[in-house]
Amino acid sequence: MMDILKNRKTIRKYTDQDVSDELLNEILEAGVRASTTGNMQVYSVVVTRDQEMKEKLSPCHFNQPMIKQAPVTLTFCADFNRFVRWCELNNAEPGYDNFLSFVTAAIDALLVAQTVCVAAEAKGLGICYLGTTTYMAKKIIDVLGLPKGVVPITTVTLGYPAENPDQIDRLSLDAVVHKETYKEFSDDQIKGFYAEKEAREDSKQFIKENNKETLAQVFTDVRYKKADNVTFSNMFLEVLKEQGYMNQ
Repeated sequence: MMDILKNRKTIRKYTDQDVSDELLNEILEAGVRASTTGNMQVYSVVVTRDQEMKEKLSPCHFNQPMIKQAPVTLTFCADFNRFVRWCELNNAEPGYDNFLSFVTAAIDALLVAQTVCVAAEAKGLGICYLGTTTYMAKKIIDVLGLPKGVVPITTVTLGYPAENPDQIDRLSLDAVVHKETYKEFSDDQIKGFYAEKEAREDSKQFIKENNKETLAQVFTDVRYKKADNVTFSNMFLEVLKEQGYMNQ
């Protein structure tokens, strides 16, 4: 398991081999053993296999080819709908129409998503997280028919790998682990943490392709621009209101 975790790669291309229902259920059963707040399990997973549904879902993820190519697409959702209904059916008054409850359910959904991914990789499958889910949450809600109280948090494509890409770089432990209390870094330490990333050939190519001076500018000016962040933030806040998480 440690080897799987340390050597994992993002897989964006998949073979035509299907993932059996038995294997998928085994993986999902492992996933739902993930930690959950108060044992409420306030999440749901929508499984997309049908090609017609993939066609509808694809524009919600900026038409990234993995959606239509992968045999399985999983949408992990924050879901207080089921739990609230259970409470109401048992003479209990729910108080989960607030932002904290959304965060609780979002954490639950992400814990399950990552556990599912690890279980899938342990079975020889490849996975790819799609960060477009929260950008296009409203459209995904419409496509998947998500009721009030259910918000898509992340999407994972899953299948047998048709590629063996290089492993993506990661920052060192020194950059992300703090002992006992948070330690603010010096400018030189910050520069040191990112030096290896900046020295990579693919990073240099990103800078050149985008006509920028530094790798940081590629992130701030091209990949994750402030204007886009503000736009998608406002859109997602509207989704939370519509789905009943901003009433209090």
